[in-house]
Formats: sequence, structure tokens, C-alpha cells
Amino acid sequence: MKALQKLAGQTAIYGLPSIVGRLLYYFLVPLHTSKFLPSEYGEIVEMYAYVSFLVVLLTYGMETAYFRFQTKSKDSKNNVFSTVVLSLFGSTTLFIFMATFFSQEVADFLKYSDNHEYVIWFAFIVGLDAISSIPLARLRIENKAMRFVSVNVSNIIVNVGLNWFWIGYCMTAFENGESNFLIDNFYSSEIGIGYVFIANLFASIVKFLMLTPAFFRSKLVFDKHLLKELLIYSNPILIASVAIIINETSDRILLKWLLLDQMSLYEVKQQVGIYGGVYKLSIIISLFIQAFRYAAEPFFFSNEKEKDAKETYALIMKYFVIVCSVIFLGVMLYLDQLKYFVNNEAYWNGLNIVPILLFANIFFGIFYNLSIWYKLNEKTKYGAYIAVMGAVITIVLNLLLIPKIGYTGSAWATLACYFSMAAVSYVLGQKHYKINYSLKSIFFYLGLAFGFYWVSTLLSLESESILKFGVNSLILLLFLSVVFVLEKPKKALIS
Repeated sequence: MKALQKLAGQTAIYGLPSIVGRLLYYFLVPLHTSKFLPSEYGEIVEMYAYVSFLVVLLTYGMETAYFRFQTKSKDSKNNVFSTVVLSLFGSTTLFIFMATFFSQEVADFLKYSDNHEYVIWFAFIVGLDAISSIPLARLRIENKAMRFVSVNVSNIIVNVGLNWFWIGYCMTAFENGESNFLIDNFYSSEIGIGYVFIANLFASIVKFLMLTPAFFRSKLVFDKHLLKELLIYSNPILIASVAIIINETSDRILLKWLLLDQMSLYEVKQQVGIYGGVYKLSIIISLFIQAFRYAAEPFFFSNEKEKDAKETYALIMKYFVIVCSVIFLGVMLYLDQLKYFVNNEAYWNGLNIVPILLFANIFFGIFYNLSIWYKLNEKTKYGAYIAVMGAVITIVLNLLLIPKIGYTGSAWATLACYFSMAAVSYVLGQKHYKINYSLKSIFFYLGLAFGFYWVSTLLSLESESILKFGVNSLILLLFLSVVFVLEKPKKALIS
């Protein structure tokens, strides 16, 4: 099936360079966890939780709206692009001004009274990222994958490079009593973790500058009528996106506020830091899902009129689950080795939540696949309903579980949320846009992956031993063999 092969190719094009770039970014985790205490790292985790939320608010569903109207609208494609860009530019400029003006008040509320500059820096970071989202979307819809990847990878390289310069080199050298031109002129020990945020700001500026040609090669036209149509379409998506981001980030925010009655601010930041550090061990699934999403959304829209579209979507779901199952098993079987990615034993107390978070991410990816039904039918309000339901589940379970079991409760709340969203989306999707997903195969592979992991935990083998490594490698090989045997005949038919 050529369509399926096309999606796989696009996922690889977007995915492989993106994964390399994202891996560079995640190499900051061992750097940060080795240089900062869990309480300090907790500040980073918390601030970036707010960033994710604000970026969603500032784009207000316009990215998906742009995809839809650019492919179906009778209006000039330039009009769609320029109207979206000008709308985002105006709202973002207002946000940056307000955040800067009230930076101290916001910092006081967040209990960062001595660091109101954090608020200003992040206002510009999220503002630039919001405006940049549409030129990046344009590159995706025009199939300019390499340009898209180059912009994002450049952003990551700048971010990572400056982090390693200020924290990896300057901070380390300063702590060792060294002094030279770079340290004396470009480093201040008082800024500390602030260099993480400054590096991000510089990276966002570079990304924005790389995308500025897209603005100049387009005639900027503001169509009020078109904007109204875009907002009608995007408003439910905004609600859904806000709800989803609540699902993704509220745990890190609520951890702080719900534990303050039981612990000191320092201890609370420790909990947030441990949770955030361990969460990073689920990055491989996150990376795959991200790469898939980059390719899938324009693919789904462009292939909806094909005769075998629904069969293609069903196959995509099955193979998506297979890949995620392999990743889950790989991470859990080699967790003894992967834990050194979080380069500080103070964070390892939280390793017990890794399988929960991995499955949570898998079900989020499944939900994303299932969400195609309301996007294609332009019934985006259902996406909003489902996401709001997920947000309610997340908040309620966090409120109930965090005071009792801390960050473990956040992990279970995340899994319950995404599983529920996937289940409800499937049921509704079968009524409005029926796709014959192979549920038997999906649950078989998920269950088999978890079963193999469970068997590995029953083996009384010494942690980090060569024997355990070898046995776990055989278990992974056995799982891959099962997949190969079961799927090889079907692949032959597709080719």
C-alpha cells in the first residue's frame, strides 16, 4: 500500500533527523541532573510546564486550522497563511507586553520573587515559538521536510550548545577555581539555572530568524471573514489542546501546590525534580510519537478521499502500536543501563513510575491516531469534549493521589487520563467515522510486551550484571521474532 509506505517514509524523514536533534536536547538531562540538585531541577521542570501551557494558549488551535483551510479553502492559500500569522503576531505582542509589565507580580505568585526576570525571558520564548509555529506548519504542508528539520535541529543545537558552554564548561570551571576571558566576561555564578532559560531564549530567537523569509515572501493580507471561519474551526481545538496540555503538565504544577502543606518548599521542589527527571526516561516513545505526529496530520488530511483510506488508517494504528510495544520493552529491559541517563542517584528513587509513564505515552499516541475521525468530519467539538474529560480525570486523580503517594499518584493519573481518552474516542469514532481497527492485534502486542517485561522481573538476576543484560536481550529478540512471524505475510501482501 503506497499510502502507508509514504507515511512511513515521511515519518522517517521528519523522525530520524528530529530524533537526532531531540536526543541532543535530551543530553541536557544528564548535564542538568549532575549539576543541579533535585530541588533546583524542580524549578526547571515547573517553568517548562508553564511554557507548554502558554504556547498552546498563544497558538489557540490555529496550527490545525491552518492545515485544514490550506488544503480545502477556496480562498487564496497566501490569504490563509497571512491571516493566521497576523492574528498570532497581534495576540502574542500583547501577551509579551503584559507579561513584562506584570513580571514581578507573576513571580511573586509563583514564589520566585527574587527571579522576576524568569517571567520576562519565558514571555519572549513562548511568544517567539507561537509565531514560529505557522511558518513551520507551512513547511510541513509543502513537504519541505528537510527545511523543517534543519530549522528545528538548529534551534536544538543552539540550545544544547549554550547549555554546555554556560553550565557544562563555565560553571564547572568556575567551581574548580578557574578564571579566563570566557568565564570572566560571559558567566555569572549568580544566574545559576537561569542560564538554562537564557540558552532557550537565544535558541528561540535563532529559530524565528531562520523562518523570517517565509513572512517576506508572502503578501500580508488580513481577511476578517476568513479569520472568523478559522476561529470557529479552531476554538474547539483550543479547548481540546488546553485540556490535553493540562493532562501533560498539570502533574508537575500540582505536585508543588498540593505538597506545600506537607513539606517545605525545598522538599516540594525535590519531588518535582525527581518526577521530571525520571519522566525523561520515557523520551524514546515520546520522540517516536512526535515524529509520527509531524508526518501523520498532513498525511491524514491529504489521503481522506482515497478509496482505501480507512483500511490505511487501521493499518497505521496497528503498526504504531507494534513500534511502541517494542520501545516499551526495550526501555524496561535495559532500565539498569538507561537510568544513568539521569546522572544522579538522588533521582533514582522514582524509577518505579517509568513503566506507568511509558504506557501513558502509548495510549496518548493511540488517542492521537483515533482523533482523526473528528478532524476529518470537522466535528472538532468532540475532541474538546474528550480532552476536557481527560483534564477532569487528571485533576481529580492528582488531587486525590498526590497528597497520599506523591509523584507516583501523578503517574497513575496520567495513565488513567490517556487510557480513558483513547477508549471514549474509539467508541465515538465508531459511530461517526467507523474504522475497523484490529483491536485483537493491538491488545495482543501491548499485553505481550508487558508480559515479557513481567517475566523479566521474576528472574532473580543480579542488577546490572552481564547475565541479566544477555537474558533481557534474548527476551527482546523473542518479542521481535513473534512480531516478524505474525506480520511478515501481511507485509508481503502490502508490498
